[in-house]
Amino acid sequence: MLSNRRSTVVRSVLVGVALIAWLGIGSLGGMAQGKLSQVQTNDAAAFLPASAESTQAAAETKAFVDTATLPALVVLTAEDGGDITPDQLGAVQEWAASVPDEALPVGNDGTWSDYLVGEPAVVPSQDGEALLVAFSLDAAKADDLLAGDEGVTDSFVLAVRASLDESLGASAGSAGELGLQAWVTGPAGFVADLVTAFGGIDGVLLLVALGAVLLILVIVYRSPFLPFVVIFSAVFALCLAGLVVYHLAKNGTLVLNGQSQGILSILVVGASVDYALLLVARYREELGRVEHPAEAMRRALRACVEPIVASAGTVIAGVLCLLLSDLGSNRSLGPVAAIGIASAMLAALTLLPAMLLIGGRRSRFLFWPRAPRPSATSASLAAQANVDPVAEQDPADGSGLWARLARFVGRRARPVWILTALVLCVGAAFLPTFKASGTSQVDVFLTDVDAVAGEAVVVEHFPAGGVQPAIVIVDEADVDAVTSAAESVDGVSSVAPYTGGRPGAPDAPPVVVEGRVRLDVTTEASADSQAAVAVVDDLRAAVHEQSPTALVGGAAAETLDTQRASEGDLKVIVPVVLLVIGLILMLLLRSVAAAALLLVANVLSFAAALGVAALVFNHILGFPGADPVVPLYAFVFLVALGVDYSIFLMTRVREESVAVGTRAGVVRALTVTGGVITSAGVVLATTFAALGIIPLLFLAQIAFIVAFGVLLDTLVVRSLLVPALVHDLDRRSWWPSALSREPHERRQHAVGADLE
Repeated sequence: MLSNRRSTVVRSVLVGVALIAWLGIGSLGGMAQGKLSQVQTNDAAAFLPASAESTQAAAETKAFVDTATLPALVVLTAEDGGDITPDQLGAVQEWAASVPDEALPVGNDGTWSDYLVGEPAVVPSQDGEALLVAFSLDAAKADDLLAGDEGVTDSFVLAVRASLDESLGASAGSAGELGLQAWVTGPAGFVADLVTAFGGIDGVLLLVALGAVLLILVIVYRSPFLPFVVIFSAVFALCLAGLVVYHLAKNGTLVLNGQSQGILSILVVGASVDYALLLVARYREELGRVEHPAEAMRRALRACVEPIVASAGTVIAGVLCLLLSDLGSNRSLGPVAAIGIASAMLAALTLLPAMLLIGGRRSRFLFWPRAPRPSATSASLAAQANVDPVAEQDPADGSGLWARLARFVGRRARPVWILTALVLCVGAAFLPTFKASGTSQVDVFLTDVDAVAGEAVVVEHFPAGGVQPAIVIVDEADVDAVTSAAESVDGVSSVAPYTGGRPGAPDAPPVVVEGRVRLDVTTEASADSQAAVAVVDDLRAAVHEQSPTALVGGAAAETLDTQRASEGDLKVIVPVVLLVIGLILMLLLRSVAAAALLLVANVLSFAAALGVAALVFNHILGFPGADPVVPLYAFVFLVALGVDYSIFLMTRVREESVAVGTRAGVVRALTVTGGVITSAGVVLATTFAALGIIPLLFLAQIAFIVAFGVLLDTLVVRSLLVPALVHDLDRRSWWPSALSREPHERRQHAVGADLE
């Protein structure tokens, strides 16, 4: 009696400590989660390695100017499409001169002149139909935070748009009394619109994902209480992840961008609910065998810790392979995602059990109105320490959907896996049509934004490549040869040495810094287009032929280097991910054959998912293409997450195989795990699909590929292909472990040590 009372007290203390600790994490992490967007860095150039040519060119370019700048461009046109009048020009000049003296947003001291370099320039177009106003933000201060933790760049762009509307009545949608329409674009405009697009990650994305998951959980559990317990565990896991990531990003330990933040939220919610579904399913199963919920939880944890830890470890190992990337954005996503998965695992193994046991002996109320209770037979078997609970009955004899499917797979194993593999191969056949050579910056947004519309107006009335010319840093002795070579490149409209003022100013000598000269190369295409990227690629070849020490940089060159780095990452990271996950599977399943089988099945599933995505993107949605990083992210997440469901299945198959043999074990395991794993897959697919509400091409593509791929893994690979293959191979699936060498009747005791 005293021992039981002591156990009850200890158990109550542990539950209380867990709940109090997680409440503390929630209070701190909730605030940190809301401020993640304030520590983002969305400048692609900041992610390039120091070895990239554009990075080296940018470093040398700093010596030619007193202050590096980030341009914010305002383009204005007459409402009727006619010429700009003198009155309109004068009004714009007066307005532009007043902007630097405008006060900073409420809560800040000073004016915008504290962050601007030089005077704004108003340039009429040659056709007389447009004006271009160029503001130059100090690049060193552009990422600073103002009061309220708002970024300087997006705050300035918002202030300029508001000032245009207030002072001139000019905006993209209205012209006011002055008769001018205006757009804010350029690098600063694109950054501001990206920040706005990513702003939905803090609230809308999370609410949509959690709402969809809650609906699924209500359908799965048919209980008014249990879905909220699972959702709360996911929310607290996200708070823990947000708390850790926020402080690491704020202190500069890792770089967080909007893409990583969106993926973090979705990954934590999806993984948390997946782990919770697995634990709750086993807990419910054990509640049907034993009377006390604490004993049922102990048994459930003993059975679930290994697959949950293995699953989390697999995903963590997979995403940490991104540390091998040359791009800082990819390298940072690895630790960010790993922190998210670790948080989900900790919540599932500590907070969730504590919440499920909060009612003590009456904890079954959380399952109301279908609370499981042990039958007389189950109680009798549970009382016998030497009786394996899986022996009490054969779940495959049931009449449920998964029992019928499991028996069908058992009867038709070989035809099932052959037909399934052929279907996946058909999808994979379209993989080569997936276009991942890069996209223009204007294609990044899936909705109409000011920066993209303004860019189109700039291109219509001004030299497209003049806003952000390619930059060539060359030895003074090679200037003439390099200039001639650059002018001969198709797509180059002009080449001029940098003179300290406007490029090509008459009679101005070029600026020479330590024997090096800067050439500004204007391309016919806009610097943020793929056409300009191709021109810069040809430009580099021509320039390096004349001067091997020359460096070609600029916005288009940065895009080119980013795309090439992503292509290189794909070749390096994919084999490493396969190797790491393969080793984890071998250790978990104690089998080389089973690990190879799962790996091949999931790679085939990934290829099919990407092939189907190519068909959808190219012929249904009409996407212009994808960045090379899209297939990389899709591979890392799909292979790591897809293997999860096979891990959940195969650990149960191995457990059952000890008692009844591999073939019967497959049928029994598929019957028992089918519902919970399918629910987990639907939940994860739904959470990733929620990324599609953020109107950005990259996230929409990742949302479709991962969501479709997870469903393919759940409904086809784990439900049909893997169990049919394992059933067909029988005990050979476990080679070289003891399970592969002896029929189960003679090895039940012999393999005990092998399973410990």
